[in-house]
Amino acid sequence: MQTYHIWTIGCQMNTADSERLGSALEQLGLTAAARPADADVVVLNSCVVRQSAEDKVTGTLNLTQPLRKKRPDAVLALTGCMVGPRTEELQKRFPHVDLFLRPQQFEPLLDLVGERLGLDWQGCVGSLAPQQPDVATYVPIIHGCDLMCTFCIIPYRRGRQVSRSVDDITHEVGLLAARGVREVTVLGQTVDAYGHDRDEGHDLADLFERLNDVDGLDRIRFLTSHPSYMSSRIIKSVADLPKVCEHINLPVQSGDDDVLQRMRRPYTTTEYRDIISEIRDTIPDVTISTDIIVGFPGETEEQYENTLRLVDDLRFDKVHGAAYSTRPGTIAARTMDDDVPQEEKQRRLKGLEALQESILTGINSSYFDETVEVLAENRKRGSWTGRTRGNKLVYFDIEEAAAFSADSDLTGQLVDVRITRTGPWSLAGVTA
Repeated sequence: MQTYHIWTIGCQMNTADSERLGSALEQLGLTAAARPADADVVVLNSCVVRQSAEDKVTGTLNLTQPLRKKRPDAVLALTGCMVGPRTEELQKRFPHVDLFLRPQQFEPLLDLVGERLGLDWQGCVGSLAPQQPDVATYVPIIHGCDLMCTFCIIPYRRGRQVSRSVDDITHEVGLLAARGVREVTVLGQTVDAYGHDRDEGHDLADLFERLNDVDGLDRIRFLTSHPSYMSSRIIKSVADLPKVCEHINLPVQSGDDDVLQRMRRPYTTTEYRDIISEIRDTIPDVTISTDIIVGFPGETEEQYENTLRLVDDLRFDKVHGAAYSTRPGTIAARTMDDDVPQEEKQRRLKGLEALQESILTGINSSYFDETVEVLAENRKRGSWTGRTRGNKLVYFDIEEAAAFSADSDLTGQLVDVRITRTGPWSLAGVTA
């Protein structure tokens, strides 16, 4: 047993989970293989937040059946949000899969790999921080969710909220910074609920203060927040701490109070607007993104229009829009009729996207001829890519008169970029 391959779909938490599992396998002596066919251990990290994601997982699982015939000794595991506390149905559907692992529960796979290698994996595996991380990487700080939104399957798959200690997270971020990471995004399903389940009295603002002192780290981001936990203390810490980026993702999900109530989102649109006002009053130049579901059961045309009105009023820097799809096992699936036709859902989604494109075209045009700080992450087709502190995607080239040459490796450097072209989804420019 020498190689592994991890296939990942879904959110940033899944990406972080895959990186951490990969780190554990590498500490046991395995190396990454580019293809499942070349790997002794194959892991599929699944997502079921939308039907399209679940369909991709199912298709990929079916494609692994020939691998089982060709490599009978290979280990095949399924993890992620497709795996709940009961796996009998999954075992019937996919009998060629060896292990079904709930999110973050890597132990059964590590037990099997350790047994095959003749190792006590617990004595070999230390920190799960990635061994060769990107310059911008993810760090899970709170797992699970205590809120039971009617549309969401996550609490049933990832369990109750469990926060890691401030010391543990700070140690991991220090390791990552020593390995070349310049930006971390701390993650949680409800990241601003961090610490509420622990006795130390620490919250997300306390964690930010500790991470702000980590040597070698330039930037700190956080995902995903919930309006119920977004406190004035957290908002002020974003404003005051120099390494915490001025970008907040705060999902609203709907712009109508009745729909929010059916979703079991414990706030009103007025309360949400008040939070956005406080954020903008406290944090200069803040950018704000949100998540919205259209076509939720019972959503009328008027309620959909209320959502468009909220988006038009608040002018978000990014909207992650989705048409509602029933997730088996959720409260909505058990108690509500999915009564908005699919064609209507798609019309509403396109309307939301068109409005947001228009808003972003206007917002981003204000960056023209401005100079912004960009963390250079990688180079694609001759141009560098990176993001501003406000999470704007920027493509840039090296100006001939710049302090560095055209073939300089800028990976991990903070670069001043003068914006020469703007669009709704990205900016472009040259080194200033």
